[in-house]
Amino acid sequence: MSKVKVAAFSVSLDGFGAGADQSLEHPLGIRGGELHEWFYPTQRFQAMIGKTGGSSGIDNEFAERSFDNIGAWILGRNMFGPIRGPWLNDEWKGWWGDTPPYQVPVFVLTNHPREPIVMKGGTVFYFITDGIEAALEQARKAANGKDIRIGGGVSTIRQFLEKDLIDELHLAYSPVFLGTGENLLAGIDLPKMGFTTSKTVFGNGAVHVLLTKK
Repeated sequence: MSKVKVAAFSVSLDGFGAGADQSLEHPLGIRGGELHEWFYPTQRFQAMIGKTGGSSGIDNEFAERSFDNIGAWILGRNMFGPIRGPWLNDEWKGWWGDTPPYQVPVFVLTNHPREPIVMKGGTVFYFITDGIEAALEQARKAANGKDIRIGGGVSTIRQFLEKDLIDELHLAYSPVFLGTGENLLAGIDLPKMGFTTSKTVFGNGAVHVLLTKK
């Protein structure tokens, strides 16, 4: 059965999933890149940026697994780009260049309409203006029985959690304290929703925690 999941989402030890003051210069917020130091060396990430090599092992296994059986993604607008307000033109097509790593339909949450963008490698960006439930409905149809990955950012994941629409969470806890930023789980009662820790694995650069529903 199709699942709605969060996978390989990096979190600091003090609970932040992004740094403060996201911008073009700091797409993950100030110091937000430190959350992903476990991911950057992996074979999976190196392949995503067009390079060979990279580390194998537990961190790479979780990175690879995060793409398994994914039929559609849902992203908040910040995960697509730094532009705010109405789309001024069609120049910006995401952070990843002409060949994004998604390779499936991607549904971007926004308040401002925009025509779909067809990219190389099978990625098509669709811009959804009528909320997370509408995005999820379209993503389910596009996924055709495969899983749907909620790619972030923090605000988007929190919206789905608050509506109890997520079946599985894989959080990669990086050994850093950010102090400020966007807190992922503050005020959210995961046990009340039925989540339990089903697996904890220590990688080279992060502790991987898998939370599933009873």
